[in-house]
Amino acid sequence: MQDIEPYYNWRHLYSAEEDRRSPFYGRTYSEFEYSQTLYNYYIHPQWDEFGSRTLYMKLLYTDYEIGFAIIELLGEWNDAIENDIMTLRREVTDELYKQGITKFILIAENVLNFHSSDREYYEEWQEQLEDDRGWVVILNMPEQSKYDFVKAKLTNYIELLQMEQWRTLKPEIIFQAIDGEMNRRLE
Repeated sequence: MQDIEPYYNWRHLYSAEEDRRSPFYGRTYSEFEYSQTLYNYYIHPQWDEFGSRTLYMKLLYTDYEIGFAIIELLGEWNDAIENDIMTLRREVTDELYKQGITKFILIAENVLNFHSSDREYYEEWQEQLEDDRGWVVILNMPEQSKYDFVKAKLTNYIELLQMEQWRTLKPEIIFQAIDGEMNRRLE
């Protein structure tokens, strides 16, 4: 687990801890001190804790002008016990929404498990973004997590997409490709 780092090639473009509008503004990180754990496994110190005991994240990029954010996730997304969707919404995405972010790209290739509960927070999130023609997309969720996500019928509120080459692209290109796909699906 300690070898899984958040994506860092956009650090010259955006740094959440230096962004006054970010929920992570002012955070400091160590490159050498591993203190956070996920099920007794230490994780890389660059991951951000946001209130969940089983899910960590990194706000990789935010564009306030266009209104989108890219968030990378690590761990177990557990709505059944931890209510991770509520915590993610209240602590991160609602704060970004107040700053004009209406389109969210969640990179979930390191979400090892997904456990669902009710759909209330997903439905509420969709309703919040609808008026602004916003959306939420989850990229590259592993098959076992995707199976449980689909089984819970959460794809009625959040789209699941694959984009294996996202690391080779600039954030704006990723956004344009996903936004184009979402506009086609919503029409």
